[in-house]
Amino acid sequence: MKSATISKERMYEIVRGPVITEKATLASEHNQVVFRVAIDATKHEIKAAVEGLFKVKVEAVNTLRVKGKVKRFRNLVGQRNEVKKAIITLTEGQSIDVATGI
Repeated sequence: MKSATISKERMYEIVRGPVITEKATLASEHNQVVFRVAIDATKHEIKAAVEGLFKVKVEAVNTLRVKGKVKRFRNLVGQRNEVKKAIITLTEGQSIDVATGI
């Protein structure tokens, strides 16, 4: 697997923020962290960004896209934005504290 070289600005653009849910917290027991990422980011870019920003070794990257829901408020119809999530599996002994930030 080829390692992508990306700029520091692109790293901050790719990793939008952590996902803090009950399911994401349970994943942390299996040495996994969940982040919201840019829609156009590839798995190689996500791996390079997480390794560059947090100084950890990434074992695997799994991604999923969440389609925007149609929501109604009175007579108005709107749609939420589409979101891409990345489930990052870290190597043994590595950890990221998502509460402290970068």
